[in-house]
Amino acid sequence: MNKTAAFASLLAALTLITSCTMTNPLLSESTLPYGAPQFDKIRPAHYMPAFEQAIAEAKADIDAITQNPEEPTFSNTIEALEHAGGLLSRVAGIFYNVKEADSSPELEEIAEKLSPMMTEYEMYVSLNEPLFLRIKAVHDAADEFELTTEQKRLLDKTYKGFVRSGALLSSEDKASYSKYSEELSLLILRFSKNALAAANGFKLNLTDEADLAGLPDYVVEMGAATARELGQEGWTFDLSAPSYSAFMKFSDRRDLREQLSTAYATKAVGGEFDNTEICRSIAELRIKISQLLGYDNYAAYVLEDRMAGSVQGVNEFLDKLLKPTLPVAKKELQTILAYAREHGFEGERLEAWDFSYWAEKYRAECFAIDDAMLKPYFRLEDCIDAVFGLAGKLYGISFEERSDIPGYHKDVHVYDVKDSDGKHLALFYADFFPRPSKRGGAWMTEFRGQSIRDGVEYRPFVSIVTNLSKPTGDTPALLTHGDLTTFLHEFGHSLHGMLAQGTYESLCGTNVNHDFVELPSQIMENWGFEKQFLKPFARHYQTGEEIPDEYIDKLIASQNYNAAYYQMRQLSFGLLDMAWHTLTALPETGTVEFEKAAMAPAMVLPSVPGGCQSTTFTHLFSGGYAAGYYSYKWAEVLEADAYSLFQQNGIFDPQTAASFRHNILEMGSREDEATIYRRFRGHDPEPEALLRKLGII
Repeated sequence: MNKTAAFASLLAALTLITSCTMTNPLLSESTLPYGAPQFDKIRPAHYMPAFEQAIAEAKADIDAITQNPEEPTFSNTIEALEHAGGLLSRVAGIFYNVKEADSSPELEEIAEKLSPMMTEYEMYVSLNEPLFLRIKAVHDAADEFELTTEQKRLLDKTYKGFVRSGALLSSEDKASYSKYSEELSLLILRFSKNALAAANGFKLNLTDEADLAGLPDYVVEMGAATARELGQEGWTFDLSAPSYSAFMKFSDRRDLREQLSTAYATKAVGGEFDNTEICRSIAELRIKISQLLGYDNYAAYVLEDRMAGSVQGVNEFLDKLLKPTLPVAKKELQTILAYAREHGFEGERLEAWDFSYWAEKYRAECFAIDDAMLKPYFRLEDCIDAVFGLAGKLYGISFEERSDIPGYHKDVHVYDVKDSDGKHLALFYADFFPRPSKRGGAWMTEFRGQSIRDGVEYRPFVSIVTNLSKPTGDTPALLTHGDLTTFLHEFGHSLHGMLAQGTYESLCGTNVNHDFVELPSQIMENWGFEKQFLKPFARHYQTGEEIPDEYIDKLIASQNYNAAYYQMRQLSFGLLDMAWHTLTALPETGTVEFEKAAMAPAMVLPSVPGGCQSTTFTHLFSGGYAAGYYSYKWAEVLEADAYSLFQQNGIFDPQTAASFRHNILEMGSREDEATIYRRFRGHDPEPEALLRKLGII
């Protein structure tokens, strides 16, 4: 190509990039306050061009580091790598979060096309030998640089991250690692897609009013609203959390409970959206990757970098909780069975579709309290004000709704979060209601994390996503008490992101060990059982009557109701997780049989015939908790111990709250998590703290 032609080609490319940048809201500078994402302008067609340009720019950033003629330093290598691919981080932070909360066939198709592109870029970085050599040079000469504690932490994590991603592998093994990683990313995508489709694929439509026996008015209204949305007659119930859990608790129709329970338990087991073989394929690839890296199994690989430290550490931890909990859980189950028999139940044992129903009836009689009594006092808008107010009382922050900043869906509300001195801290996106395009559950995430670059601080864009009951007719959105604690839980994660203080995004906010990340969320649930928190806002949505003291007293008295049973349920998930991820080769048994055997030591109820948790267990197979599900219980131990300090000093004590904010919420992973916990609490936590809190010992 001659010089004239080359110049013309370059000019054309620059013109195209400029044109794309001008018309693509993902590539142009945001005109919104704080540089917020321009969700009102973003369309599915914008994503692929944005990713293509962002990946090209990210590779150029990496090339600039590897081709730098200067000797490797912390600044020109480690810090430069931390900031590389800024556009890619921004575009990916928007796309993948929207796909989880408001998916569509177009976004799913884009995700499939993106999967090999993103994996190839990750391999371009993690298996880049010249890049690793520069990182290693800085790591080996660390003592020669005057690094801060935060910089040392970044250097150490960067070096270990590359080693754990195959940097020391031979060329042949790097090729295998790259191949396995690409296959794994595609399988994870298929798993997630199938899980969502399977959950959305079942609807229980009832047209006979007799089928509604036992259901409170709010559940009936929920079913009617769902039917109207689907253009159906009568009442429709689905597998989303508000619908499913309410029906299982209150329906007098055992046959319908069994039908719904079976549908829930067998999601993605066989049929069009079958995940049984995908579970095995994901597990097999994780075995190959971990063994390629020199580990016995995937759990050993993951846990090397966690607070628990090892497979043995996790197994011992689970065992310390399981042994004292199991006999108490069995006793709880026998109590419910005896109550059920006294009230007409004729079965020899309680099945999976019986427990919630009879447990709720016993709870209502024993403690004279149930969801139907409490829901009228927990109007969503009042709960939002109360949770925001709690953050204000503890940490001095405030929330101002911003109608000028768009969300990614009409149900999303955006808030400007400010510190006590008026300084902007974060944007907070709240997305509360279920829809077919949203995956089940509740979670917190970020569109942008906190960081400082070139002296400019970038504050985070944090999102909370839940599936709470919608308003129906003239009835506003009302929460169960469980919904309120879920809100508090995810809001705790949000505080961890919003209050982050640090230089490097990869060390800020929720970028901490998985067995530490649930501490800020789980500790927030405690306030949901405190009279001082509940009384000021819990008022009947129709009469304005303040929630009676006796209701709160009963709620507190019932706090540990069936605590051992629910702990065993979580422990069974932890055992399942470890069973999948301590494999060194695939078992001969299929997914359903393998799961049943893995969970058996912690099962107190018989499983649903043909049911399988694994096939929709996104935490393990597509959500980042592989070999880490134990961390929920690990964090419960932390929070039980941590909250005892609030109880000792006062649940709104400003000094305790300031210490928790500074030592936990602001700190991220700038220091070792065990160190920062000890700094707050003064000692290491013990499992006994949780067992005492739950009344098990």
